[in-house]
Amino acid sequence: MRSIASVFLACAAIAAQAGEVQVAVAANFAGPMASIGQAFTAATGHQLRVSSGATGKFYSQIVAGAPFEVLIAADDETPQRLLAKGHAVAGSDFVYAIGRLVLWSAQPGLVDDQGAVLAASRFSFLAIANPKVAPYGRAALEALKARGLSGALAAKLVTGESIAQAYQFVSTGNAELGFVAWSQVAVPGRPVPGSYWLVPADLYGEIRQRAVLLKHGQGNAAAIALLAYLKSAPARDLIKSFGYFN
Repeated sequence: MRSIASVFLACAAIAAQAGEVQVAVAANFAGPMASIGQAFTAATGHQLRVSSGATGKFYSQIVAGAPFEVLIAADDETPQRLLAKGHAVAGSDFVYAIGRLVLWSAQPGLVDDQGAVLAASRFSFLAIANPKVAPYGRAALEALKARGLSGALAAKLVTGESIAQAYQFVSTGNAELGFVAWSQVAVPGRPVPGSYWLVPADLYGEIRQRAVLLKHGQGNAAAIALLAYLKSAPARDLIKSFGYFN
């Protein structure tokens, strides 16, 4: 059995080597990232400073010089664009999850399991994330187009800056239903509230979510360790528990 002194010294050694990393996280991954961050800090001692929001907005901020060290994006393209423009470290990027789109309402019984409520139009507002900056917003428009409902529902769309705001519109009742990330409603250990339709994957382009080390973080051991941890079995199991494919 290890003595109290040896445990203290081990903890002190970890603390002495611990660093901090500034992370830009796509809004759909904010919940999983909170859990991953706790486990990462417990394992390494490194601390996270997390900002969550729309991936497209993070792109603009990073190009403008924002001091983020890791980007955990909601799409495939943004990290690749940052790599092409020299704002990220070559070879550091990887797909950490495949996102899933869901039509959700906080009201039980409103959304059926086939999404027929969209055509029935028994609602005033349908929330989506801004498709110009949020991949889940683009996926929502693709799903509506696939169902032939883009024109019919255009006047009912309310657009959130990010998928987090789209979720807020629905959860507060300002919109009766909306397209959000499955990870926002499929919280491990809790029943899904309200009613929902898990949108078939063939109705929208695959939401490949990629992470990348940014140039500001290339000399930061904490940033490098975080990306390595995202690939670990505990992190991947947690990501799956929130309903992602990976």
